[in-house]
Amino acid sequence: MIQEYIQRILLTAPPILLALTVHECAHAWVANKLGDPTARMLGRVTLNPIRHLDPLGTIMLFFSGLFGWAKPVPVNPRNFRNPSRSMMWVALAGPLSNLFLAAISALAYKLFIIGGPVLGSRFPAVYSPLALMAEISIVINVSLAVFNMVPVPPLDGSKVLSNLLPADKAFRFARLEPYGFMILMVLIITGVLNKFVSPIVYVMVGLLTGGIS
Repeated sequence: MIQEYIQRILLTAPPILLALTVHECAHAWVANKLGDPTARMLGRVTLNPIRHLDPLGTIMLFFSGLFGWAKPVPVNPRNFRNPSRSMMWVALAGPLSNLFLAAISALAYKLFIIGGPVLGSRFPAVYSPLALMAEISIVINVSLAVFNMVPVPPLDGSKVLSNLLPADKAFRFARLEPYGFMILMVLIITGVLNKFVSPIVYVMVGLLTGGIS
């Protein structure tokens, strides 16, 4: 029992740390490119996971496999030429980076499947863990991308929606932000969010893997 738990942690830790780190680094990098150096000055344009991890959000991702988050990247919209549009692109950068990682992981997974007979026989101690990590990485990254696009503050989807809404409706929507985390927790605990997120994740993972199992 304990051995299986340790094995699970060892297999899931690298994909989770990479997914969260790349997600937040992408936010910071795009913000800097669009004119806001705040995150860069605070050392957030980095692939060092220690700079990005939120203890609760990381634990949530470990146990749920679907829901999790890292420390928000600080952004000052006043530094952007077009604050609303730039905030949308900064928000999209995280989920898009996870989809990119999912695609790379899917490619690696398919290569492992194709080369299984040879790699499995020659490097059995390395082949199976790496193949499993690639498979886990697909699910984790797709899950993070889909979860973060849910339009509930403070998730990335809320910032994208704010840019797409008319100004008056965006203003009213922004008033939900102080209650966003509470709303999010209720949706997770009650299982409502899982009913929407899981089917999308299942379909996207299937598309990326091409039905390979």
